[in-house]
Amino acid sequence: MRLSEGVEWGVHCAVVLAALPPGAVLAGKALAEFHGVSESYLLKHLQALVAARVCESVPGPRGGFRLARAPEALSVLDVVEAIEGRQPAFRCGEIRQRGPAAQGPDAAVYRVPCAIHATMLRAESAWREVLRAQTLAELVAAVGAKLDPETIRATREWLVGRIRA
Repeated sequence: MRLSEGVEWGVHCAVVLAALPPGAVLAGKALAEFHGVSESYLLKHLQALVAARVCESVPGPRGGFRLARAPEALSVLDVVEAIEGRQPAFRCGEIRQRGPAAQGPDAAVYRVPCAIHATMLRAESAWREVLRAQTLAELVAAVGAKLDPETIRATREWLVGRIRA
């Protein structure tokens, strides 16, 4: 399975937004600058987060983006599904039903989902459960725990200069 870079961008932006004070917003331009990515491409992903109600878009000259819910109430899976959609990663075409074995005496076996399909669904279910269990608040704490105090200070200073209320 390969996720788009939009997922990476969306999760990173959501973590930054989760670290903002209540009511604060950041412009898409500031989020793009903070991560060193294309603003126009990032805005497409931010709009997907807005459509999925992960983020809110505040209009106007003092507008920008903020989380739509508390970071504790948003999971990494919420962000992934906002960017990639909810459809399963594995799509079984049931190719085994096309071959000669499907016409033989065991044809009924080929009418139910195969073991490969079932295995892929179990794997995806486990993957989604891990992402569902990880909140944005937990990611903010994990990121903050790994940064040295000077980096935290510089990041806060950078953000404070760009936060809109």
